[in-house]
Amino acid sequence: MILRDETVQTGVRRRTAVLGTGEVAWDAAVVGADDLGLGRGDGCFETLRVLGGTPPRLLHLAAHLDRFERSARALDLPRPDRDAWTALAEEVCTELADGQEAALRLLLTRGTPGGGPTGLATLRPVAAEIVTQRATGVDVVTLDRGTALAAHAAAPWLLGGAKTLSYAVNTAALREAARRGAQDVLFTTPAGEVLEGPTATALWLADSELRTVPPGATGILAGTTQRAVFAGAQAAGHPTAERTATVADLQGADALWLVSSVRGAVEVATLDGRVLPRRPEVTASVRSWLEG
Repeated sequence: MILRDETVQTGVRRRTAVLGTGEVAWDAAVVGADDLGLGRGDGCFETLRVLGGTPPRLLHLAAHLDRFERSARALDLPRPDRDAWTALAEEVCTELADGQEAALRLLLTRGTPGGGPTGLATLRPVAAEIVTQRATGVDVVTLDRGTALAAHAAAPWLLGGAKTLSYAVNTAALREAARRGAQDVLFTTPAGEVLEGPTATALWLADSELRTVPPGATGILAGTTQRAVFAGAQAAGHPTAERTATVADLQGADALWLVSSVRGAVEVATLDGRVLPRRPEVTASVRSWLEG
């Protein structure tokens, strides 16, 4: 019932399409009970923001497909056919009108044993809580992820930097944040170095420089939104950098954001209970840069 209420409120119709088949009923049975993506989280996905228009804008689709390919390679899945996935993505976005926005998800699983991979594209309304967080900001707590800063350098089987379906740890962290009266999380190393959020990249302003934590050995997912923000900032002459940081560094920053594809740039209001500065004029610039 909640799903139908969201559709009525936003005017965005939920849609589902299957790779190799095309659009089906949004709530059709499209994944087998023995699909390894369902049973083992064995697969990868991308989620991106779509702005309605003629035609709709699938923000940073090429960058998302690049990362989709990297994730599939890390999982030893077949390389996604970019043309086929682009066509599938565009197919489910055709009805979005000016002023509407939606979340598009591309999902690739290993499929059923002996049956080959499963590919899906789904379109859904942007959740009301996301719209609220853009306006109000979020309270964030830090949680120890239990891995050292360079833990992924010699351990590719940890799938650092791959956007896999195995999100149980991420969702457990968000539930813990809720128990602590917060809305989101920043993971840290046991030594207190900041990594990333369960579904977002940390971006902060310090010494007039926009900064983020470097991917690679840290296992951090290379953020498509963060890359778009940095590209826009650099074009505008604003300095950017990849730097490691501690929780204390972020608590002393001039501003801190969590950035992700659908939510965009959301200001962090408090970090572990400490009130952080808000820079609405910089937030406006960051949001303009991330939309390209």
